[in-house]
Amino acid sequence: MKITVIGTGYVGLVTGACLADVGIEVSCVDIDHKKIDGLKNGILPIYEPGLKDIVLRNFEKGRLHFTTDLSEGIKGSAAAFIAVGTPPGEDGSADLQYVLAVAKSIGQCMEDYLVVITKSTVPVGTAEKVRGAVASTLDARGVFFGFDVASNPEFLKEGAAIEDFMKPDRIVVGVDSEQAQKTLDKLYRPFTLNSHPVIFMDIKSAEMTKYAANAMLATKISFMNDIANLCEKMGADVNWVRKGIGSDPRIGNKFIYPGIGYGGSCFPKDVKALARTGRENGHTMRILEAVEQVNDAQKSVLYNKINAYFGGDLRDKTVAFWGLSFKPNTDDMREAPSIVLANLLTQAGAHVRAYDPVAMEEAKHDLGDTITYCVSDTDAVQGADALALITEWSEFKVPDWEKLGATMNTKVVFDGRNLYRSSILAEAGFDYYGIGMGENIAEKA
Repeated sequence: MKITVIGTGYVGLVTGACLADVGIEVSCVDIDHKKIDGLKNGILPIYEPGLKDIVLRNFEKGRLHFTTDLSEGIKGSAAAFIAVGTPPGEDGSADLQYVLAVAKSIGQCMEDYLVVITKSTVPVGTAEKVRGAVASTLDARGVFFGFDVASNPEFLKEGAAIEDFMKPDRIVVGVDSEQAQKTLDKLYRPFTLNSHPVIFMDIKSAEMTKYAANAMLATKISFMNDIANLCEKMGADVNWVRKGIGSDPRIGNKFIYPGIGYGGSCFPKDVKALARTGRENGHTMRILEAVEQVNDAQKSVLYNKINAYFGGDLRDKTVAFWGLSFKPNTDDMREAPSIVLANLLTQAGAHVRAYDPVAMEEAKHDLGDTITYCVSDTDAVQGADALALITEWSEFKVPDWEKLGATMNTKVVFDGRNLYRSSILAEAGFDYYGIGMGENIAEKA
C-alpha cells in the first residue's frame, strides 16, 4: 500500500515516518525545497524525541520518500493526507487557505480513485470544502476520477508523538462511504492488530472530536490554574488539592497540574477556533471564552510575583530563565508563556538570561536579541537576582542549590511548574514561590 502525506511539519512528518515504520510506502510532499533537501540529508525541521531515527531508517530502506513534486508523490497512492498548517486568523477562526490550496493541487494531479484525508486540525464542515475544491478542479480538467474525503484528526502530544502514534489511545476516522472506510481500515490494520481501537464515525463528528478533545484538556488546565490562584488568596496548597481531586477516577490526575498557562500549536488556536465556530452558529461557548481569558492572565502570574518581590522596581534586575519552550521535549515556542514573561520583564527594565536545551534557536524568532541566550543552566544564573523555572526539562529537576546560590545576587526561585520543594530550597537559604501555594508576596514585600 502506498500513501501520500502533503506537508512535512510536525503532524505530516510524524504521520509519514510512523506509517512507513509499519511497512507502508509513504511519499512526503512539501513545496519548501530547503526543507525537502534537508530531510533527504537527514536534517529534520522539528525536534521530536525518536523521530530522527525513524525518518533515517525508513528513508534508507526506501519506504519513506521526500519530494516537492505532488504529481510524483501521489502517483499510485491509495490515499493522500492533507497535513498543512491552519493558523488562526485575527478573528480566531482557522485559516483554511493552505488546506484548500492542497485540495486543488490534488485535483490537478490525481489520476485514479483516491481517498483525500484531512489530518490537519480543521473546523467542522471543512471536508465538504475540500470535496468541493477537488471536484471543481477535476471539472476544470474535464476529467472525473472517483474520490472520497475523510477526516482523520491527530491526537499527538509534542514530546511524546512517536509513542502516541504507534500506541494510540484511539484512532478517530470520519467517513461517508464504504470504500473510504475499507481503505482506512487497511491503512490502520497494523495498529488494530495490537488492539488499538479505530473508531469510525461520520465526518463532521470526527472533525468536532478533535476540537472537543483539545478544548476539554485546555479547560482542565485553566480550571486548575484558577483554583491555584484562589488557593494563594485563601492560604491553601494547590498541590494537596490536586492530589485530593485527582484520586477521583471521574476526574483523574492528568492535566490538573497548575502552572503558567498552556501554549503550543494546538490548544490556543483550537480553543479560539471552536469559540469562533460557536459564535458563527449562534451559540456562545461561554466556558471556552473563560478558559482563554484565564490562560491569557496566567501567563503573567510569574511576572506579578517577581515584580512584587522586588517592590515594583525591576530596573537593572537580572532574571534567569530555565526553559523557553512551552513544554519539555520540544523546541516549539508557539504561544509559549516564556515570551510573555520575557517581554514584561524587559519592558520593566529587567535583563533576562535564558537557557533551554533545544529551543533557543526557535526562541530567537520571537525574542530576538532582547534577552541573553546562555550555554547552560548554571551559566544562566551567574549574577542573577532571581531564577524563574519556565519549562520542566528533566535536567532542571535536581539542581545543586548550594552551588547555584553562591553565584546568584539574590537567592530566590520562582517556580512556574511547582517542580521543587520549598523545604529543600529553604535549607539552602532560598526564598521560594510556586503556583497556588498560599503565599502572598505583595503582603510580605
